[in-house]
Amino acid sequence: MAKEIAGAAIVIFGATGDLAKRKLSPALYHLAQKHRLPEELYIIGFARRDWTDEYFRDQLEAGLRDHSTSKIPPDQEVIENFTKNVKYLQSTFEDVSGYEKLKQFLTSLEIRQVIFYLATPPDEYETIIHNLGGSGINQLEKEVKIVIEKPFGTDLTTAVRLDSVLHSVFQEKQIYRIDHYLGKDTVQNILVLRFANGIFEPLWNRNYVDHVQILVAEDIGIGSRGAYYEKAGVIRDVFQNHLLQLLALTAMEAPSSFNADALRDEKVKVLSALRPLQEEQVKVNTFRAQYVSGVINGSRVPGYKDEGSVEPSSVAETLMAARLFVDNWRWAGVPFYLLSGKRLPKRITQIAIQFKQVPLSLFNWGNMAGTAPNVLLLNLQPDESITLTFGVKAPGPIDQIAPSMMKFDYQSEFGIEPPDAYERLLLDAFQGDAALFTRTDEVIAQWAFTQQIIDAWKTNGGKNLPVYEAGTWGPQGLEDFITRDNRKWKLPDDL
Repeated sequence: MAKEIAGAAIVIFGATGDLAKRKLSPALYHLAQKHRLPEELYIIGFARRDWTDEYFRDQLEAGLRDHSTSKIPPDQEVIENFTKNVKYLQSTFEDVSGYEKLKQFLTSLEIRQVIFYLATPPDEYETIIHNLGGSGINQLEKEVKIVIEKPFGTDLTTAVRLDSVLHSVFQEKQIYRIDHYLGKDTVQNILVLRFANGIFEPLWNRNYVDHVQILVAEDIGIGSRGAYYEKAGVIRDVFQNHLLQLLALTAMEAPSSFNADALRDEKVKVLSALRPLQEEQVKVNTFRAQYVSGVINGSRVPGYKDEGSVEPSSVAETLMAARLFVDNWRWAGVPFYLLSGKRLPKRITQIAIQFKQVPLSLFNWGNMAGTAPNVLLLNLQPDESITLTFGVKAPGPIDQIAPSMMKFDYQSEFGIEPPDAYERLLLDAFQGDAALFTRTDEVIAQWAFTQQIIDAWKTNGGKNLPVYEAGTWGPQGLEDFITRDNRKWKLPDDL
């Protein structure tokens, strides 16, 4: 049973933006629908636009109606109850008087906790944090927390600086750095699958695992985010956070207990054990490319350099692959292949655990199951499922080994769609459970590793990147990247 929460307020900085409308409003509504929020919840918007309380309320309702993941139409009674305490404060993020008004309003409320949610562009974070501290709002006689969206910095230096600014105003236990991938049910199922089942954990090591592949593929392009993507690329947008977090969860040891510190301690150990990549190793162990015009879902889409706010000479990668090694006792010598890209054939996130081949010469049969039949595939989105592939005897008098699959499908098994990640993470923030949020040493470890690659690319970067047509799984160089290890990518079309 969920822990009861006393009266609370959530202050959404950047409340007029896309994140508040598309993610926060639907998530809060679904929590209210399931009676997992306090009856006295104040939703406070803080942004530049000249909105009223009523207009902000209307936008919250429009957001949950347009972007709810539920197939059941929203309940008007729940909406009215969920939005009964809505307040909007118009202010720039630099204006100190706006924070004074916010402080006065929060002080007047008889509530136990306040959550500040930074749903703003990252370059506004330091300004907001400084003004929260300068106004003394962080010292309210209430339980105060702050939730920060990724990206947490743009490189190691800026991440360390932002971390310093945060800790000058808030204690680490008050800080919730959100990576929405960690809120997905199937991501959490990685831990349950491993540590709650005796048949998997004994095999989850270098003795039985040949390699691991982690794929985060998107069929969309960069859209209107050209200016951001020119500075970020895949390495900052996905690799530094989502991919390294999925690797850490896949490779970590069992925590001593399922609490925030124990769980994050084990993830930090994995990140610290990643084999360093110096300049020559970066050349060998990373690959990057950029999409050009192609066809997706029957429609021609523009190439990256044809998108808005993109430089004609851009070398920002829209696809990245990396070969990483975790140098510890469990994983020594096992390669982890990480791949992410824009404008790929389909949107999918998956983790494939490829087990080693057994000596099939024992059978001397025809093998239709591939070089090694045993693959455990965790599909994290869009269709959350877990599939185990294994070899069986094909029917009939011919001695052949054929592949077969056992599959767990979230919706088929439970009859419902898994909750949206933001729903789980917001609930955890209200309840004070930081297990699915990243800790300061995690973030710095992720950046410290990623910075090696960024620096090597800067030193050895060329004037052009390999290109791939939108709607394909990348250029030939991507295939060569893994086939030289006598392995192949486990792409959805091949599984």
